[in-house]
Amino acid sequence: MKSALIKLSIITFTLLLSVQVSAQEFQGKAYYFSKTTMDMSRWSRGGQMSEAQKKQMEARMKPWLEKTYILTFSKEESMFIEDEKLAGPVGGRAPSVWGSSFSAGPQYKNIKTKIFLQDQEFFGKQFLIKEEMKPLEWKMGTETKQIGQYTCFKATASRPSSDVNWTRTNRRGGDENKDKAKKSDSTKTGDVAKLEEEKKDEQEVEMLEIVAWYTPMVPVSQGPSEYWGLPGLILEVSAGNTTMLCSKIVMNPEEKTKIEAPDKGQVVTKKEYNEIITGKMQEMRDNRGRNSGRQGR
Repeated sequence: MKSALIKLSIITFTLLLSVQVSAQEFQGKAYYFSKTTMDMSRWSRGGQMSEAQKKQMEARMKPWLEKTYILTFSKEESMFIEDEKLAGPVGGRAPSVWGSSFSAGPQYKNIKTKIFLQDQEFFGKQFLIKEEMKPLEWKMGTETKQIGQYTCFKATASRPSSDVNWTRTNRRGGDENKDKAKKSDSTKTGDVAKLEEEKKDEQEVEMLEIVAWYTPMVPVSQGPSEYWGLPGLILEVSAGNTTMLCSKIVMNPEEKTKIEAPDKGQVVTKKEYNEIITGKMQEMRDNRGRNSGRQGR
């Protein structure tokens, strides 16, 4: 009797250990195609572009508007990176330093510790964007659709647009001369105007509407980029003018990819990083204005 109990205990322990190891080794890869639409006429000086000019601009912008990504995921961790095989030169030209500096670097998520990390290079300097993962308030729908062989359910949410700083910068960029003309000689008046402008910016924060399609057939709370928090892998997500769609899933690939949290670079928050970008853009704009002024003399 005692011997039988010992054998049962050993078998039970072995089964529990194998389940634990299996859960630890579980891994999947999801391949996403990302497409961003853009109003090309906004880049023209007069606001008007011919169809030929639009097509030419679309061809030039394609490397940054259409991308392929790979999401490597386990139960708790994931790494979202651009597919390097498809990120090479387009049309015989390699992406510019400007374009590559604004491309998102590898993004790591840990849904257990709620840590988001992004390994980011910006004009030759390495940054490590670190944020606490705050779940979106998803509204679960009953609508379904088929993506490949997976049945997906719809969920929606909204959040402040992460492009607020870009919007502000672009809005101010074209009005440099007007802004300079409006500057008051009084420091006090200038400070008041600055405070009023900052308050106005806070009130103008745009909300981004998000539509996601997830499948409980892959029971992990992961998704592309910063998206997560649903009872199944997110296969499609649309936010603003960008849509990411999963084209293929490989469960438990033969060659496992080690998911490691990045740890190099200057640690900054998303807000701090956006401020760095905004500052750099303003600096470049000011330099361009000074150079234009010298050439005009």
